[in-house]
Amino acid sequence: MNSQPPSNPKLGLLPQLIFGSRWLQLPLYLGLILAQAVYVFQFWTELVHLIEAAFGNSAALELLVKSIGYKADAGPLKLNETIIMLVVLGLIDVVMISNLLIMVIVGGYETFVSRMNLEGHPDQPEWLSHVNASVLKVKLATAIIGISSIHLLKTFINADNYAEKTLLWQTVIHIAFLLSAMAIAMTDRLLAHHAPDDKH
Repeated sequence: MNSQPPSNPKLGLLPQLIFGSRWLQLPLYLGLILAQAVYVFQFWTELVHLIEAAFGNSAALELLVKSIGYKADAGPLKLNETIIMLVVLGLIDVVMISNLLIMVIVGGYETFVSRMNLEGHPDQPEWLSHVNASVLKVKLATAIIGISSIHLLKTFINADNYAEKTLLWQTVIHIAFLLSAMAIAMTDRLLAHHAPDDKH
């Protein structure tokens, strides 16, 4: 007996319309790709300014000082450790947000729109092989904590230029992100633990 693979069930008009509506998300992901390009441009702009300032370009140094919100009684005549650290943390922040965008674009498209058929591709992300809505949610929460940590570190390094109320609220918000991510991860683990029991 020859076993034939099951054919795809034919959907009715209304189910086709509802299921096909997932493609409305495609412009959203394309828009995020454009946002990624803007971040790449921003990263290289800041990096070029940092290199120029390192070689004594006062205009580039002034732009850097304004972009990081650094204030001093007398404007710095050259780069100092604090300015370099704040700029580098800003660059790391851009990279982490860019990583977050990649996770949303690739993982979201794979999960909610259509398969990308990357199995066996040498550049397939390790996390994409077992991605689902729950895994993606935990990874996004972890990435947001990392981004919040960078912002908080930048604020503490430049604490003299912030009010105590701002420092307090940024810390509280970061702790809220941390607790939320822990709750999401714990809920996901509990659901995964009880999933086999539901099959019996």
